[in-house]
Amino acid sequence: MSDLKSKTIITAALTGAVTPAGYNIPETPEKIAEDAYACWKAGAAIVHLHMRDEQGLGTMDAARFKKTIELIRAHEDCDVVINCTSSGDNRVSGGDPAGNAIRMLHMRTVDGIEMGSYDAGSFNWMPSGVFMNTPQFLQELGDVYMERGIKPEFEIFDTGMLDIVNYYVKKGHLPAGSCHYQFCLGVLGGMPATVENLLYLKNHIPAGSTWSAFGVGAGHLPILYATLALSGNVRVGMEDNVVYGKDKDGNKIMATNLMLVERAVSAVKVFGKEPATSAEAREILGIKPLAR
Repeated sequence: MSDLKSKTIITAALTGAVTPAGYNIPETPEKIAEDAYACWKAGAAIVHLHMRDEQGLGTMDAARFKKTIELIRAHEDCDVVINCTSSGDNRVSGGDPAGNAIRMLHMRTVDGIEMGSYDAGSFNWMPSGVFMNTPQFLQELGDVYMERGIKPEFEIFDTGMLDIVNYYVKKGHLPAGSCHYQFCLGVLGGMPATVENLLYLKNHIPAGSTWSAFGVGAGHLPILYATLALSGNVRVGMEDNVVYGKDKDGNKIMATNLMLVERAVSAVKVFGKEPATSAEAREILGIKPLAR
């Protein structure tokens, strides 16, 4: 058996809902599945999935989630962990029952979803508007995850969201023990992508929890390296960052999901660890083995 303490989980967030068109972003189920497979082969244990509609806008279309998952699983050798968003359409209100139902439909009806995002609170996502996650939505979403055996990934944009997670765990609307947190830093309206903020969040989650982190845009590399130094897990991908770096003339090098995963793999190895396989990630996170 491998030493799981020497393993780092890499998540590839492939598409997102707000990253604008014109970059190397996969938008169709076919392209998303293609990127998912390539990133898994390169060392990503988890893929985080958003969907886009025909106009390239974020959508919560359950049929698109279903098709993408089926295309990924059509690769018989691919056991990547499937992690789906619960907040992938800015046009769907998170404050009314109809909007809540749309955001959760794929979680209720699509097979093969192993993890789901749980954005643990509302805030002003500047300058676009309010990112709404009402108490009613969070309670119902937690119940759905527990009913279907989906591992919640607590998306933490600010410190108060830690208390919201604790509240729903105590009330029985989220599973107790083996909680997994994703620290989302650098969104204007949330916590800036600083090492100080990362350390604070890491030090204020329950003992025995697992955690991962990412920084948006320019915060990508500082948070990546700081997370590795703090023995956390990492998330990379076009949802969060579209620039790989600069060439010798100072021109931007535009990223692809594969480029970002390959760099994360190299960084993990430089830190003396190894990327976790998908099977190892399931064991670390307390997710049941993949059934074929």
